Amino acid sequence: MAYWLFKSEPDAWSWDEQKAAGRDGTEWTGVRNYLARNNMRAMKVGDLGFFYHSNEGKEIVGLVEVAKTAHHDSTASDDARWECVDIRAVEDMPQPVTLAAVKANPKLATMALVTSMRLSVQPVTEDEWAEVRRMGGFAS
Repeated sequence: MAYWLFKSEPDAWSWDEQKAAGRDGTEWTGVRNYLARNNMRAMKVGDLGFFYHSNEGKEIVGLVEVAKTAHHDSTASDDARWECVDIRAVEDMPQPVTLAAVKANPKLATMALVTSMRLSVQPVTEDEWAEVRRMGGFAS
């Protein structure tokens, strides 16, 4: 299993909207960066991710699961370069983890959220996953 982080501006697509999408989830559309697209191409069904509110809030607010592997992004018209995955909400973070808290934690100094802040779909290491979950109030 791999771990990821998905960024969304809450006024464009919020955690509440992601949860309301239900068990089927939604396409993670609109990504127009080759590295982020390639990250989605590497995802497998069942991989887990953090849902991060960017710009407003700047915090990890929930956990998601990859529900469908990479396929054509329906918002890309007939441009075959752009793909997306489908994700579904798993659960809320008991306590949202802010960007400031991530940056202040030496264990997360090399996390992509700190080093590649603009990348909208990022890999997360197993150690980073565990540390952010701990910070967010999960027992394990």
